[in-house]
Amino acid sequence: MTTGPAEQTTFAGMPTPLYSGSPSRLLAWLDCPRRYRMQYLDRPRPLARPQRAHTSVGIATHNALRDFWDLPAARRTPAGVAELVRSSWIDVGFRDPEQSAAWRLRVRDAVTDYLRASDRDNQPVGIERSVSLKTDEVAITGRIDRLDDRDGELVVVDYKTGRQVPTDDDARTSLPLALYAVAAARMFRRPCHRVELHHVPSGTIAAHEHTDESLARKIAEAESIASDLRRADAEFKQVGVESTRFAPRTSAICSWCDFRAHCPEGQQMGPEKSDWAGLEPAGYDSSPVERDDA
Repeated sequence: MTTGPAEQTTFAGMPTPLYSGSPSRLLAWLDCPRRYRMQYLDRPRPLARPQRAHTSVGIATHNALRDFWDLPAARRTPAGVAELVRSSWIDVGFRDPEQSAAWRLRVRDAVTDYLRASDRDNQPVGIERSVSLKTDEVAITGRIDRLDDRDGELVVVDYKTGRQVPTDDDARTSLPLALYAVAAARMFRRPCHRVELHHVPSGTIAAHEHTDESLARKIAEAESIASDLRRADAEFKQVGVESTRFAPRTSAICSWCDFRAHCPEGQQMGPEKSDWAGLEPAGYDSSPVERDDA
């Protein structure tokens, strides 16, 4: 029997299997059940729109920050960073070659300034480290942008590149960051309560210090979402697109949705954003990038 990413083979008398997924999968359901269905359940999967420029910029930024830590100390210089950005650059979705070139220089400067303010001699514990977390209900797998060691305790670092500068409240309420903290603590057998959002364009760091109790609440939140998804996935398996569980949740996000072409309701929410709209008027946004479904 072939199973999907959130399915496991079951036999009579066996306990209910864990619901397997990623933080992105859980959040996709909260954003819009229809987009969740098209992204994770429909087979064949509906054709998504071509990649936008802000996604290209976000991926290139993450890749440059990832590869920086593989450089020898002598090459951790502005020239070394410039070469990483150049080699990581993705020339997709821009209005024209001039816009692409201008944004490559902007990203080079932002990454250089961000790293200049960082402790470049303190090698992280993990870079794009895959982690997993199991409870009695769920099996969550994800990928952490950076995992630091600060005085014997682990710190989860997530890079942000959007126009909106994240706040400490964003760090506090982030479900993925909390799940990553619990997973890292269990995998490395070391305390991990602090989570941080590093906004690369501005150099701003938004942070939150979780308690064991607040992390437990986040686990309960993930289990609650997974319970809804278990029922929705099972119904889709039985009746397919006729299921009523996947009604669209329309909002301003519809103008950015990669599956907008397959959703009449979403098309009524205003004109579709251009390929480069995420770059205007300033900053860049990599939030749609799915990085934790490794």
